[in-house]
Amino acid sequence: MAAVPASGRSGKAGDPGADLLAEYNRKRDFAKTTEPAGKSGRTGGNGFIVQKHAARRLHWDFRLEVDGVLKSWAVTRGPSADPDDKRLAVRTEDHPLSYGEFEGGIPKGEYGGGTVMLWDRGTWAPIAGKSAKDIADGHLHFTLDGERMKGEWLLVRMKPRPGEKRENWLLRKVKDAHAQTGDVLVEQGLTSVLTGRTMAEIEADRGGTHSLKGKKGDAFAQVMEKASARNARKSRPSRKAQGKPPKFRPVQLATLVDTIPTGNLWMHEIKFDGYRALIAAAGDKAVVHTRSGLDWTDKFGPLAAHIAALDLPSCLIDGEIIARGPDGNPDFSNLQAVLKRGKGSQSEDQPLEFHAFDLLELEGDDLATMTNIERKERLEALLSEARPPVFVADHVIGAGEKLYDAMCAACQEGIIAKRVDAAYLGRRTRNWVKVKCTRRQEFVIVGWSKSSAKGRPFASLLLGQYEGKTLIYRGKVGTGFDAESLVDMAARLEQLARKTAPVEVERAEARGASWVTPKLVAEVAFAEFTGDGRIRHGSFLGLRTEKRAKSVTPEQPQAAPKAEIAVKISNHDRVIFPESGETKGDLADYYAAIAPLMLPFAADRPISLVRCPQGRAKKCFFQKHDSGTFGDHVHHVPIREKDGGMEDYLYLDNAEGLLACVQMGTIEFHGWAARADEVDLPDRMIFDLDPDEGLDFKECVRAARDIRARLADLGLVTFAMLSGGKGVHVVVPLRRGHDWDTHKDFARRFAEAMSLSEPDRYVATMSKAKRKGRIFIDWLRNQRGATAVLPYSARSREGAPVAVPVEWDELDGMKSAHPFSIGDADSLIERAAQLRGWGFANQSMTNF
Repeated sequence: MAAVPASGRSGKAGDPGADLLAEYNRKRDFAKTTEPAGKSGRTGGNGFIVQKHAARRLHWDFRLEVDGVLKSWAVTRGPSADPDDKRLAVRTEDHPLSYGEFEGGIPKGEYGGGTVMLWDRGTWAPIAGKSAKDIADGHLHFTLDGERMKGEWLLVRMKPRPGEKRENWLLRKVKDAHAQTGDVLVEQGLTSVLTGRTMAEIEADRGGTHSLKGKKGDAFAQVMEKASARNARKSRPSRKAQGKPPKFRPVQLATLVDTIPTGNLWMHEIKFDGYRALIAAAGDKAVVHTRSGLDWTDKFGPLAAHIAALDLPSCLIDGEIIARGPDGNPDFSNLQAVLKRGKGSQSEDQPLEFHAFDLLELEGDDLATMTNIERKERLEALLSEARPPVFVADHVIGAGEKLYDAMCAACQEGIIAKRVDAAYLGRRTRNWVKVKCTRRQEFVIVGWSKSSAKGRPFASLLLGQYEGKTLIYRGKVGTGFDAESLVDMAARLEQLARKTAPVEVERAEARGASWVTPKLVAEVAFAEFTGDGRIRHGSFLGLRTEKRAKSVTPEQPQAAPKAEIAVKISNHDRVIFPESGETKGDLADYYAAIAPLMLPFAADRPISLVRCPQGRAKKCFFQKHDSGTFGDHVHHVPIREKDGGMEDYLYLDNAEGLLACVQMGTIEFHGWAARADEVDLPDRMIFDLDPDEGLDFKECVRAARDIRARLADLGLVTFAMLSGGKGVHVVVPLRRGHDWDTHKDFARRFAEAMSLSEPDRYVATMSKAKRKGRIFIDWLRNQRGATAVLPYSARSREGAPVAVPVEWDELDGMKSAHPFSIGDADSLIERAAQLRGWGFANQSMTNF
């Protein structure tokens, strides 16, 4: 909507005598537009809506219900959940409440002509001590509870410049649990919260636009049904119809080690002090499994409901359920207290959190064989719109010592280190290791000793652990109990009472003991084991009711595994980049360091290599087949060629594979748009923007943004990558399910449509003559057998540049397509923290 001059606004909040909708009605011809006529509605409501509006310029109309109308602001770049990103919000005329149900098209030539999507909706409230009357004073502090926008926000009126007629405000997110970095709200929110349609689908609905104007009850439902039927071929299927939650599978367990593994082949996470949980979800269903496979959905009902509300596709997520203590840190004792107060289950007013750290299945695809780091990136993408109490566990690459020190300083349990290129295995392995700040283990309760203190039901618990099938006595624990846990434990012990000892205990320690059947598992912190295997200075932490007693065995810290790349690099000092002097050893060091970032895109995908054995200034060649000279770390996948014959193509699955290729003179890695296990099912689309010589790089950035906007209209999330050469790649991750012909046809027609819409800027053919002064939208990467340079690959160009993923927000600040080189591995790893989930999105090919 166009801005309204301050003098032309339709009355102030709280001014019942003003015709608040006069300006709205004056600007519209309701014989031509399907927008609702302006009539004041009920007062006292607290709704809000946001409408994505592709008028002369794309913007988002933010509307708050006040005094029976919708107070409105046009947010030029859309709302941002990043507290550091203030968005311009231009005050516009008040709208009727019925506009909150409008989605469709406004005819061209009419006021605000274009496509309107209902992008968000919910309720709002001023914070305590504030009110809607503050709008008149130019400042509103409020909370939102919408489907996309949540938490605290601010609207602040800017001081007008001399002669300025429009009323400019700033919309800003306040830092809270719902704040995010980057522009996730706008980038990920591409469909209507009302009908699930994209902007393109709404625009294509020209046969009368299914307006919801004045529709209520059954009439509303009938219009929705017609809109749904009209767009059935275009709309994505409901996730709720996409199968059942996956079945439980055994979880991977970590090995206790004595020191922190070093090097960039390890990613480090917080070791959460809670219950391990495997979440099986699909649509509006979510099942909570314990690590042993018990269904504890009923125990964590409110948390399961939060996960179900995310409407996830069928998936299996590994993570930890925690409760926070008074100091804000995860606290296992507090988690147990929550369940006790709820008689064994979480109640609505007891906040618990789920911290996800792995993704094992997604829409029927088994992801367990993928690298650890790729599974984590896919998890980030899947849960990109998750809000508290659902989180994705953060991680750091290398630098585990800093995280460990921080956890120990905060009196936390420790850290988990995971080999970045390892698969997920449902057993204890050394690819996952744990380093604890304090000694704490699980023990089986075998008995208890009487207390001489009045009112205390027992003095201490007697403990054991299994070694093989034999239960071994480990000593006593008598501290760590509060009054509530003493009573609870006494009741449990009474039910398991037995006459004989279930374990061999020396007579002196057994004197006066009462015995129980060994079924209860306790977690105990202690200083050390004595020489005869007893714990010293033990403190009870809580019961582990999800664990079987016979699975409780001693944990002895082992030496930390070393993640060394077992590939020897010869001729370290050979100069590969003569202009800047980088050597083969420098290139190998770069790939060894950057492997954790590169493997999610390079592993398990047919690749082609640019090999320059004597350096980039001498003979270089492209290679996609292998006669066996690359060694055991580079694998082969047989692929049928056009002539019907079979050829072995290269692929790799770990850091050793990358370095084996470097040893053979490889500089560049290019990948198929499909994985090695299903080479005929593409999973990403790439538009390579190749500018003509002499064009300013800003034109390439502008073109990338244009393509992003057009694909967003089709409901597709995209990512930007600097190619390391001249241009920008626009990357479209896709779910597998369509064939190469469909893939190629979409890419070709899209590129041609772009060139037809702006022939002075774009071409969709390779012809050098036609490219003069234009940008070639190279769609040819999207056919079977074609490849594109992989993220973080070095380029065989002057200065040893690399291809680098970037956020859309930072693209405008880039001066060229090659700002980073192989000497920037450390800074690339550091900046990757802001790119979590880059290149992954759970989306299907749309009709176009």
